[in-house]
Amino acid sequence: MSMKSILNVGMAAFLLVMLSSCLATKPYEKPDIETEDLYPFENVELDSTTLADMPWKELFKDRHLRNLIEEALANNLNLQDAIQQIRVAEANFYQGKMSLLPSLTGNARASYNEQSDNSVNFGEGLENTVIPASEQYAVSLQSSWELDVWGKLSSSKRSAFATLMQTEASRRALQTRLIADVANAYYRLLALDQQLQITKQTVENRKSDVETVTSLKEGALVTGVSVQQSIANRYAAEVMIPQLKQQITEQENALSILLGRAPDSIRRTSLEKQQPIDSLATGMPGQLLRNRPDIIAAEYAFRSAFEQTNNARAYFYPAFRLTAEGGFQSLETQNLFEPGSVFYNLIAGLTQPIFNNGQNKARLKRTKARQEQALLQLRSTILNAGREVSNAMSQYQSAEQRLELRTKQLDALEKAVDFSRELLQYGESNYTEVLTAQQNLLSAQLSNVNDRLQQLIAGVNLYRALGGGWQAEEWQSE
Repeated sequence: MSMKSILNVGMAAFLLVMLSSCLATKPYEKPDIETEDLYPFENVELDSTTLADMPWKELFKDRHLRNLIEEALANNLNLQDAIQQIRVAEANFYQGKMSLLPSLTGNARASYNEQSDNSVNFGEGLENTVIPASEQYAVSLQSSWELDVWGKLSSSKRSAFATLMQTEASRRALQTRLIADVANAYYRLLALDQQLQITKQTVENRKSDVETVTSLKEGALVTGVSVQQSIANRYAAEVMIPQLKQQITEQENALSILLGRAPDSIRRTSLEKQQPIDSLATGMPGQLLRNRPDIIAAEYAFRSAFEQTNNARAYFYPAFRLTAEGGFQSLETQNLFEPGSVFYNLIAGLTQPIFNNGQNKARLKRTKARQEQALLQLRSTILNAGREVSNAMSQYQSAEQRLELRTKQLDALEKAVDFSRELLQYGESNYTEVLTAQQNLLSAQLSNVNDRLQQLIAGVNLYRALGGGWQAEEWQSE
């Protein structure tokens, strides 16, 4: 076959790439996912306004909290690991893209061949003929190209690209969760500070109560039992202080790990200065598909599996390969690069699978099952997103209602404590009533702090559930 014929075959095969690849592969289409009833909200008018569009730096007003989030985004170890995973996916995609191009290899060979006397028979009378040694030198370039007629290589490249985009979306999902985790850990730390402050103030008040009850005993208005109860009441509050301090230390350590640093103290303000989010706009359920990075990642995982199925189908079709080699070849080095030493060869080959122990069928069956798994995972991720939005909304509304009722409870308990103390001084009440009122007040005060904490956390959780926190590109670390 002449070189012109080889080139004609190559051109014909190249045209087949454009005309025939659709026989083995299918174009990707987004899966049909129903999201209309994803939010179970009643009597709520939904529109396209969503909290997820707000940059996190605008959502969090506390300067210390913003600094902590920036530190976590720069140093968190899990986030750094996710960035390295992106680089692995980038390398895999580059490798798949390069597989579409011809390979080129340089070769240099030198050989020396001397045969044995008994290896060649020259015939009768030539037994003593000496077989001369031979040398050969060659320098050449070799190229090989598999024509992607059926889309096997391009499907593999598209699968690698989808995997790359999946890892990027997964990084963004990790970032949104990291922002929420840092904010929630910070708020828990402030709540513990507030509870410690309330407890310390309660201890001081009860020390004063011990002195008051002791004076009343001297006036025969109460008995020694009341004095001992007042002392025990003081220590009941004071014993909570070491426990709260331990919890504060543990919370600081947990937050330090999120920041990617060794356990250390955390600079912070106070719970009173924190404001809950002023918007509960959830947007339309369908907006989760573009705002939630975990949903985006799940769709790319499905797309990658879809292209792997295309790749598996292409194995049932023949593979076309062109191989060419050319260079210089000579028996002596001084003649190696002369025109007479030029050699070349062109080979066009076709390989059609006939029997390979069912490997192609097994490969296709396996990729179809993985594609179906990826679709199920995508649907599961969307349902879970709707659940998280619903839970965060319910949590926020519940905390808001509790805070409103808790205010009334605290007002009543503070009055009960004041009245019981006045009655005790006039001998018209016993210390048990004072003790009960004080214990109920402390419990309500601590619960009020927890209610405020739950409201702040619910706002952060709603922001993350809607997919907020990754749109602002200026804080991305790579």
